Amino acid sequence: MSRAGWAWLRLAGGAAVLGVLLWRLGSGPFLTGLRTVDATALVAGALLAVPVTVCCAWRWTLVAHGLRVPLPLPAAVAAYYRSQLLNTTLPGGVLGDVHRAVRHGRDAGHTGRGLRAVAWERFAGQVVLVAVAVPVLVLLPSPVRLPFPLVVAGAAVLALGTRLLVRAGGRTRGGRAVRRDVRHGLLRRWPGVLAASALAVSGHVATFLVAARTAGVTAPVLTLLPLALLVLVAMGVPANVAGWGPREGIAAWAFGAAGLGAEAGVATAVVYGVMAMVASLPGLVVLLVGRSRAPAAEPPPGLEGVCHG
Repeated sequence: MSRAGWAWLRLAGGAAVLGVLLWRLGSGPFLTGLRTVDATALVAGALLAVPVTVCCAWRWTLVAHGLRVPLPLPAAVAAYYRSQLLNTTLPGGVLGDVHRAVRHGRDAGHTGRGLRAVAWERFAGQVVLVAVAVPVLVLLPSPVRLPFPLVVAGAAVLALGTRLLVRAGGRTRGGRAVRRDVRHGLLRRWPGVLAASALAVSGHVATFLVAARTAGVTAPVLTLLPLALLVLVAMGVPANVAGWGPREGIAAWAFGAAGLGAEAGVATAVVYGVMAMVASLPGLVVLLVGRSRAPAAEPPPGLEGVCHG
């Protein structure tokens, strides 16, 4: 299937999730989420987004430096805000990442490395998120609690499979490139990558908790924490409509399983989505400033293809 075909398939997947929620729950939870958003929640979301964005941008600079496409932190922060804005307003939820990858790669004179730097940066963030979520889902009591033996067995299978793939891929040119990227872009900079990712996860969780309280959910933080991490993991699925779809679907299921009501889960996810959209508005300034400084004859950067890391 072509890249365009996959993009449409991912978009259809997110739309299907939203359609099922509207069919089963109606529009009430979505409208409730929109009605309950207030200035306090929006300001809190915008303030929490600042350290989260800086941490993610820092992670990107570390990976990019390892792949020999250096990027200064101020430029990375600006580009990350721009990508967040595009992710929350364009279909697919990843076109902002494609944009910053292509733009940085062209500026650095190596588009391929620019694309790979963003892909590995996003991949590292997801790995750390899962690494944080799994212990929480194992240790804290919740309806989505993971059995410890199953987690150990899954980790062992994953480690063995990864080792076999690396050994097999090391004999090919592509496999050697992957090993170089992982070694130089991630492993040699793992303390910074880990710290930046962990801080970003903390900011996202705090934002979700604010969204839950704004939506009227009064459950204890320890009850909401596993649900928040589960929803954040689901948000990494690149089958959405500008970020909407899997987030609302998993929130509905998790909150329903926790006895909080699927409607409360959807309302919380909607509040979170609105908070994230407003928090990304500084990216509009970056877009406008970038356009005003661009030469008239320079074509706008393309959004060819879709990647997610």
